[in-house]
Amino acid sequence: MQLDSLWQFMQVDMEADGFESRMRQSANRQKLIKQRDFLKDQQANMKKLESDVAVMQDRLEAVKDEAARLEKVLEALSQEINDNPPATVEEAQKQSEAVTKLLDSLSRYEHELQKMRKDADTKDRQQKEIRVRAAKTKVEFDQLKVEYDKEFKADTEKLQQMRANTEKEAKKIDPKLLAKYRSIKQHCTPPMAKLINGQCSGCFMSLPSATLLDIRSGEQIVECDNCGRILYDAGE
Repeated sequence: MQLDSLWQFMQVDMEADGFESRMRQSANRQKLIKQRDFLKDQQANMKKLESDVAVMQDRLEAVKDEAARLEKVLEALSQEINDNPPATVEEAQKQSEAVTKLLDSLSRYEHELQKMRKDADTKDRQQKEIRVRAAKTKVEFDQLKVEYDKEFKADTEKLQQMRANTEKEAKKIDPKLLAKYRSIKQHCTPPMAKLINGQCSGCFMSLPSATLLDIRSGEQIVECDNCGRILYDAGE
């Protein structure tokens, strides 16, 4: 009977699917993925740090240049005051305000320079830490990759044999029935369910008497009205 063959096909089909799923979830594979993602994150972090450092370096040079310019202006102003002392209180006040403004600006730039130097030291330390962590992880990754490649090769050969057995069983089944099975499998796994105590063993829905008669007659393919699985009467 075709349903008997289809049920047998499903056993080897599900076994192959289960093995392939376990391959994807293997401990070595999951660890490799985790290490790979970690290395990618570290590369991204390093690029960002390098970009930040480049921007900081440009700003550092600009601040140095501006501070040097202000120092020359202050020196020139001081020389002018020495050479031409203010004649009035108003002139003295204006010169004093100008000097104070220059000194405030220089002070702000000096604070900014100090902060940038501190930030530069921090980023340099972060870069070194990233390099150390990434180098250690890369060594572990390469060693595990060798082990995993051997595991993957052996598992792939086994899976190929299982799939070959599946195709062998598939040849015993009517193509239209097999197509229905594969269509159901896209949204419901496993695609078949045994009839047990008048219920679908896939969703445990009790089946109407008319449906039970259709199943037991073996004259047609019957699908569960609730879950859509192909119902199989194994002779309860």
